[in-house]
Amino acid sequence: MNTRGVVRCSVAALLFGVSTPLAAELVGQVNPLVLAGLLYLGAAVAVSPVAFRAPPSRSALQASWRPVAVAVVVGGALGPALLVVGLQHTSAATASLMLNFELVATVVIAAVLFREHLGRSMIVAVALITLAGTALVWSPSAGVSSGAVLVAMACVCWGIDNNVTATLDRISPQHVTLAKGLVGGSANLVLGLVVGGGSLPAPGTVIGALAVGAFGYGVSITLWVQGARDLGAARGQVIFSTAPFVGALAAWWLSGTPFTAPQVVASLLAVVGVGVSLRSSHDHQHRHDALLHDHEHDHTDGHHTHRHHDGFTGRHSHPHHHEVIVHRHPHVPDLHHRHTHD
Repeated sequence: MNTRGVVRCSVAALLFGVSTPLAAELVGQVNPLVLAGLLYLGAAVAVSPVAFRAPPSRSALQASWRPVAVAVVVGGALGPALLVVGLQHTSAATASLMLNFELVATVVIAAVLFREHLGRSMIVAVALITLAGTALVWSPSAGVSSGAVLVAMACVCWGIDNNVTATLDRISPQHVTLAKGLVGGSANLVLGLVVGGGSLPAPGTVIGALAVGAFGYGVSITLWVQGARDLGAARGQVIFSTAPFVGALAAWWLSGTPFTAPQVVASLLAVVGVGVSLRSSHDHQHRHDALLHDHEHDHTDGHHTHRHHDGFTGRHSHPHHHEVIVHRHPHVPDLHHRHTHD
């Protein structure tokens, strides 16, 4: 398993998890949808300096604008809209349970549509973390309703978003985050102001929300995109799904909220699930077709054998070609290993 990808997705989950109790402190001061819009816009602000300093090339935009549009519109606009409507027709307990479906949707879509190899370890890991997430938010009052179906549809949208985003290899993670932040922020802000009847809060609250969004969404999304390129969408989402448990721990530390027995059990299940997922690489002979893409890499992984005139071999990013190669080594479904299996 790619250690760099694991660390990136773990830090992404940590930042997003910590942002949840911080954002909860602002809920009483602003409409929830307006708050969500400000958090996403904060993400856009955070990555703007890097994104605007090195804009994508015209060829990269021509090659990637369709998947970027799918990820941004489906995940940043349609998903939140379905969630909002769903929340109006179901209980909070049911909605919390249904939100665990994002992990399942991401993994199923990864395996069926994006040819990601799972294996038994990943299936066990997903089952454990889904069970942990259910235990974390379980309530006897939960039930099936039309609203619950809409929340599940929102999770499918985010599953599509996760998988499409993980395959982008011509657009930098910062540009992906910028697009998601602008579209997701605008969509949620409009929903909050127009549909939800909200209003912009005091300037101090706006600044606080943007700051939380900058780290909890901006840096977090960027790290997740980088990590998912190293691990694949399914494995990246398994690790990121620990964010609610981090949030529960942060709430306990920040506000003294009691850490309950179900939360302890759920957290242990999640840790075991992630541990199992880390042992999900597989080894067989496989073929790499000729490929042109642009992503962060070095020259020590057996896949990037091109040379630079100045002899540089450290971590860097630039458009580069891969020649056809057939070899064997342990791997996961990263950007270079999306082949089929018999």
